[in-house]
Amino acid sequence: MSTGDTFLFLSAFLASGVEFVEALTIVLAAGLARGWRSSLTGLAAATLVLAIITAALGPALTKIPIDALRLVVGGLLLVFGLQWLRKAILRASGYKALHDEDAIFAQEMADASGAEHVERAGVDWYGFTLAFKGVLLEGLEVVFIVLTFGSAQGSIPLAAAGAAAALLLVAGVGVAVRAPLARVPENAMKFAVGLMLTTFGVFWSVEGAGGSWPGSDAAILGVLGWVGLMSFLLVRLLRHERRTQLRTAEAQA
Repeated sequence: MSTGDTFLFLSAFLASGVEFVEALTIVLAAGLARGWRSSLTGLAAATLVLAIITAALGPALTKIPIDALRLVVGGLLLVFGLQWLRKAILRASGYKALHDEDAIFAQEMADASGAEHVERAGVDWYGFTLAFKGVLLEGLEVVFIVLTFGSAQGSIPLAAAGAAAALLLVAGVGVAVRAPLARVPENAMKFAVGLMLTTFGVFWSVEGAGGSWPGSDAAILGVLGWVGLMSFLLVRLLRHERRTQLRTAEAQA
């Protein structure tokens, strides 16, 4: 497996894993608060919609010239990657609260438990809608990741394999423990995903614009190292600024 293929699989695995953990939290909250029938029905309906979307978009992407596709996908990944990276840097430096899956689960449970019971076709409508929307929204991000990563690298099946591995792992652990995966290092995973999305965005944008990288796919390691170093420096600078602000506020109190 080449460097590009390895990074493709890992990127799809990590990014999909983050989305599946968040979807699992919503499905569990719906199931425990409103009943498993409505929750699993919403899950199944969302999965069907996602399958239709994937089947419709997948073949269409293969018709686009690879250079144009990489330029567009690279630009999109830069936008999404920098957004993920910005939030991860702010969390790591203390400017933004860390992602807390337990707190999100508790809030979803409270909202679901207090909602009015409306039954349609033998299914609790709130539980169905909560699970459907949660899985659909998180699933659309997975579909985007798989199709864009896979088509730009010329291997949708490999990207799909990474997402499938993440799904099996998260679903397996979720079924076993029936609780949100709060111990999963999701903040670190989000940071890693931001780094990888940004790296691929830079790499494919240059290739799509007609440029070439020394060492071909091996240059991905260099781009990743540069993005990671800049991110690390930003975290250090922001942490120092944050501590200075806190000391100033304490001195003035």
